[in-house]
This record gives sequence, structure tokens and C-alpha cells, in this order.
Amino acid sequence: MTLITKLNEIKKTFSDQILIDEKLSKYSWFNLGGPAKIVFKPKNLNELSSFLRKINGEVNIKVLGAGSNILIRDGGFEGVVIKLGKPFSHISLLNKNTLIAGASALDKSVSIFACENSISGFEFLSCIPGSIGGGVRMNSGCFGSDISKILVSVQVMDFNGSVRVIHASDINFLYRSCDLEKNLIFVSATFKGGNDKKNNIKEKTDDLVKIKKNNQPTKIKTCGSTFKNPKNKKAWLLIRDSGCSNMSVGDAYVSEKHCNFFVNKSKAKAQDVEDLIYKVENKVFEKTGIKLELEVEIIGDKI
Repeated sequence: MTLITKLNEIKKTFSDQILIDEKLSKYSWFNLGGPAKIVFKPKNLNELSSFLRKINGEVNIKVLGAGSNILIRDGGFEGVVIKLGKPFSHISLLNKNTLIAGASALDKSVSIFACENSISGFEFLSCIPGSIGGGVRMNSGCFGSDISKILVSVQVMDFNGSVRVIHASDINFLYRSCDLEKNLIFVSATFKGGNDKKNNIKEKTDDLVKIKKNNQPTKIKTCGSTFKNPKNKKAWLLIRDSGCSNMSVGDAYVSEKHCNFFVNKSKAKAQDVEDLIYKVENKVFEKTGIKLELEVEIIGDKI
């Protein structure tokens, strides 16, 4: 059965939640990306499960979170993009130092919630521009902390629509990654922190946010760190010392404030950003012999 045939069948059930040829640029912090054949926005777990059963694994599926760490190519995505929105952004308290957050809850919102409930250990999340689902997938972190240090378990749904819980002790977390299968959709996660006075937590959070603002670009079209830090190295230093600080391609350029941040000045194409990425990567390798590994995820088709 073709995607179009499946689409016609699925629309009968999910007409309000199905968007056809939807521009993905509106879902990316780069503000770039061509259309997706289908964007599906489930209202709850049952709808997500039903949709996946109808799709039956016969088309490409990509789950999109906050769009803060992704570059979507100009040709768009030939398949289904599942966008987990507000219904999956819940945050609630389980006990005095444990909370559960939906996959689309913003990291910053979880940090604020933890502070309001006097739970420590979540301060670093205030500096991560993403959502919980993506945070677990890539083991997001900064300032010496990461998701693996506070995660208790993650609730997932496979592409067959079945739900299960995976405990953190069964996940192998690495630097900016984990070993969970790609065909799992994270729907919520449970976290455990410590207990401290609210004022102490807020003070630490404010200090981290201040450091970030002083050292990283804000309120521009960027997607955070472009490359992972190699072992015992800083990607931004390698980029700077390789003479890449002022590089640009079209309207895409390396940030003057932090050279591991690449920016869409205004009218860049995704191809400009991708070309800039590989231009910098090649220059760093040429100068240092170190092959930088992408932190930003690139998806979709080229034009």
C-alpha cells in the first residue's frame, strides 16, 4: 500500500491531527527545512498507538521534539513526522524528590518545576534548549551534569504502538548518546534529584544561566552546539585554532560569540548550513587530525 493510500485511510480517523506537505521550517530553531509528506500531532497515547498500528511500519517515521538540535534539509522529509506537542508536555510530582515529565516538556520548564518543589540536581536543564524526549535520547548535559545522573526510567512506545518502561539501569549512556533503539518513541520520563532550599537551587540556576548568556549566542537562529567535544578536547577551541572563526557559506555563518554555534543569519538554506558544517569539519581535520563528530542531527532530503 502506498503512502498516499495509507494517508487517505488514516485521515478518516485523524483528520484534525494530520497535516499534509507541512513546512518543517516552523519546527526548527534554524528556521530551515522543506515539507514533510505527513505531520501527525497526537492528542494522547491512545491516538499515537492507533496511528502507529495503522502505519504498520511501512513508511519512514521521525519524531520531532523542540527542534533545537536538528537541521532539516531543504528537500524535506519523505515520510511521517510525529510532533509531540502540548498533550505530552505535562510535569508532575511523584514524591518529595521525584518527578515525571512528558517527552515534549521543555528542559527549562522541568528545571523551573524542580526548583519550585525544592528538588535539586535539575539546575543544568535551565541551560539546555530542548525537550525531555530529545534530552534522554542524546543524554543532554552541561556544566558537569547530564540526564543520566537524574533519570530513573523512561516510558517508550515502539513503532508497533506498544508501550513499556525502561529503567535507567538498563540503558548504556554515553557522551551525548545512549544505546536505546531508534524505533522507540519516548513519551515520558521519571527523574529523581536531591532536596535543597528553593533559594539555593534558584541561585545555582541563575549562576548557570548567566554563564551561558555570557558565553553562548541567544535569540538567534541556531541549534546549539554543532559538534560534540572530542575526548579531552573542546570542539570550539579546535574550530577557533583551525582558523574557522570567520567562516560562512551563503547566509550561514560561524557565531562570533561561540564558534561551535552555527547561525542562519536570515536567508540561509539548509544546504548552506550543511556545507558550512563540512567545511569546518574538513578544516579542523586538516589542521589537527581530529575528526569532529556532529551533535546536531541532520535529516531529510537534499533538493
